[in-house]
Amino acid sequence: MNRRSFYLPTMALFVFATIIAVYYYYFINRENPVTPIIETVERKINEGGIVDEIVGENKFTGEFAEMTIPVLRDRNFSSQLGELRKYSENATHTSYLTSYDSDGLKVNGLLTIPKGVEPEEGWPAVVFVHGYIPPTIYKTTGNYAEYVNYLARNGFVVFKIDLRGHDQSEGTPGGGYYSSDYVIDTLNARAALQSSDFVNADAVGLWGHSMAGNVLMRAFAARPGIPAVVIWAGAVYTYADMQEYGIDDNSYRPPTTGNNEERVRKRQALRDQYGDFTSDSEFWKQVAPSNYLNDLKGALNIHHAVDDTVVSVEYSRNLMGLLAETDVDHKLYEYNTGGHNISGGSFSTAMQRTVDFYKSKLQ
Repeated sequence: MNRRSFYLPTMALFVFATIIAVYYYYFINRENPVTPIIETVERKINEGGIVDEIVGENKFTGEFAEMTIPVLRDRNFSSQLGELRKYSENATHTSYLTSYDSDGLKVNGLLTIPKGVEPEEGWPAVVFVHGYIPPTIYKTTGNYAEYVNYLARNGFVVFKIDLRGHDQSEGTPGGGYYSSDYVIDTLNARAALQSSDFVNADAVGLWGHSMAGNVLMRAFAARPGIPAVVIWAGAVYTYADMQEYGIDDNSYRPPTTGNNEERVRKRQALRDQYGDFTSDSEFWKQVAPSNYLNDLKGALNIHHAVDDTVVSVEYSRNLMGLLAETDVDHKLYEYNTGGHNISGGSFSTAMQRTVDFYKSKLQ
């Protein structure tokens, strides 16, 4: 066989293979909803410090894309408060049952508004995110009353939201660490407060407990311009810390196919596609909020009791070590006693420090 007769069939085969590969990528692979397609986009930061898009980072698409910070940053959050139904009233504040839209779901919450002269620009406000409580046990008006009342009588609107699937909120409780559902609920609640006529849209902070530590830090990473974030006894910031310290919560009720089939399916699909967390996984790097600390524009206060037997104080110390390498305004308060809820004698101290922090950042 001469060189020409060998060359022509080989080139034809190469061209045919190239056409098949291009067709597969653009018309078949692109339509597969669980294939991690990665795109590069640009970063834009508006005057408020909100990052809308990312530059120099790979952005995943597919079923689990919204777990990643780049995709959450690229998403629009907008919502409005529903009808306010008076629940209770005292000398310093009035509480209302209300709701807002999040991902097309009706998510409920307890809205507490201070009495007195409303500031000209509106009240400063806090989105209050509960920790893990079994969704079938959680009640809108049955948890965190002391925390909410303390903030409200010090001049803050408090929107304590029932994350999806809790009490009467619609949807499935997706969990705090392996889903973006609660982050989305938190940021839509913030948008609902910002759209109300009695809240200062520039003075809306976040408060979270336990599981909500991860939720709030991911929300903060998605919207770095949030002015003030407070976390009590929070867990899971690097995901490697979860592997190291664990969580010892005997109230935890894992989802089963009988009571939460969709959550079980998604968790298994996530494992099948990306595996459990590893520090060298591109996907998990984009989920962990600790990889976006340098972008944060607002301030962070963390409170943790040393005798917390549910979530180790080492979670908070670990995060402080990372923040020490940034310019982020941050502080950790440790308490010798108080347990996971920072109760007893430590409670009032922690609450007053929380109020003082919010007053310095939101008023």
